[in-house]
Amino acid sequence: MAKQKKVKQKKVKLPPEPQRYASVTNMITWNYNVYYMTPKEKILYFLLAFLVGGVVGYVFFGGLFKNEFYEATMATRISNAIVIVITGVIAGKIYLPMRTQQILLKRKTALKLQFRDLLDSLNTSLNAGNNVQDSFQSAHHDLQLQYGESADIVYELEVILSGVMNNFAIEDMLMDLGVRSGIDDIKSFAQVFEVCYRKGGNIKDIIRNTQSILGDKMTIEQDIETMMTANRSEINIMLIMPVVLVGMMKGTSVEFAANFATIPGIISTVIGVIMFIIAWFVGRSIMKIKI
Repeated sequence: MAKQKKVKQKKVKLPPEPQRYASVTNMITWNYNVYYMTPKEKILYFLLAFLVGGVVGYVFFGGLFKNEFYEATMATRISNAIVIVITGVIAGKIYLPMRTQQILLKRKTALKLQFRDLLDSLNTSLNAGNNVQDSFQSAHHDLQLQYGESADIVYELEVILSGVMNNFAIEDMLMDLGVRSGIDDIKSFAQVFEVCYRKGGNIKDIIRNTQSILGDKMTIEQDIETMMTANRSEINIMLIMPVVLVGMMKGTSVEFAANFATIPGIISTVIGVIMFIIAWFVGRSIMKIKI
């Protein structure tokens, strides 16, 4: 029997997740789960990381190949340039994804805080006797005064109200926000709201309970963040101090700087820098507490 040839299946590369969508009323809506930097942002953050990484690399690995009088040679200048470029590029490559995650987290945190205020406004309006649609319109006005027209929650309310005005279900518009936001609290609220709104549940109780739970949760998160701020400062100081101390000692003592140019000195420095980076990532992961 002839052996059947195995056909290798090519892996299909999925397109990147879009940062923007078109709503049912053709309004632009944001995907809060992804963020793509503009070319200007990429250049700015890369240059910033390149500068910091280059300085750190020069402090630890600069000044190699000096002559017997501890004077810089052409090889020293070339090695310094190579060290600065390599460490700067590595720092830039590492920092860009980290900065992207920082921007995403900051935006989600702001949206979560604004959503809590949305529930507060809805609760007040519903208790005053308004229906659901009028309560959302009142909340849009209140949040516009509180946060300004550029706030994410204000724009999202405009998207929701636009859908309602064009005969789309308000619960579907809320569910769309919950999915795009990537925030479990908003998505859970949208799911419960959908069930109760369609089956005639008590919307007032749902909004009041969700507001209470979300408020308590955010209060705990803020308390934890306050306690962790001091620890983060300590970690940052501990990471900066080795760079400052080595830089000062190499700048003030030629003999000390010469020790870094030896093979044992280079090996020790590489091991120290690796431990330095691992300690930073471990400390960073410990500081992440999710509720």
